[in-house]
Amino acid sequence: MEKVQGEMEIERWERSEEISDAEKKVIQETWSRVYANCEDVGVSILIRFFVSFPSAKQYFSQFKHMEDPLEMERSLQLRKHARRVMGAINTVVENLNDSEKVSSVLALVGKAHALKHKVEPIYFKKLTGVMLEVIAEEYANDFTPEAHGAWTKMKTLIYTHVTAAYKEVGWAQYPTATL
Repeated sequence: MEKVQGEMEIERWERSEEISDAEKKVIQETWSRVYANCEDVGVSILIRFFVSFPSAKQYFSQFKHMEDPLEMERSLQLRKHARRVMGAINTVVENLNDSEKVSSVLALVGKAHALKHKVEPIYFKKLTGVMLEVIAEEYANDFTPEAHGAWTKMKTLIYTHVTAAYKEVGWAQYPTATL
């Protein structure tokens, strides 16, 4: 059975709080350690995402039929996508002080996933939540309450910008039947 977030969680996600300069620094410091293991962390995030939300695999012809996490881990296509995801997040983290660049990068991601890949936007909410879980677990010593708060704002920023791009291209009502 897949995880489902409650109504209160959804409402909280709709609001994007400003990330302070101190929080940006915490995100960038934490990320520098995470990104040093970019591919492995990205693969861990995607495997957890696909195990927790197997319906998300429908968008990936190369590995949509994989059930075994070890098989996923060995998939070159999954590893390639993990590097792409981590690269996009890295660009956002590196440019947290340039809101136009952040908006531009996340708009490109959102538009590509809306128009080319036809991915339901809710999966970005789910993926960023999984990302936060994995980073918190794998980097527990670095993941202080301050870091957790900053990264919570970061995941909201990602989701807010990506879904804004979906709305900009006229994405219709978000069907939830496959979730």
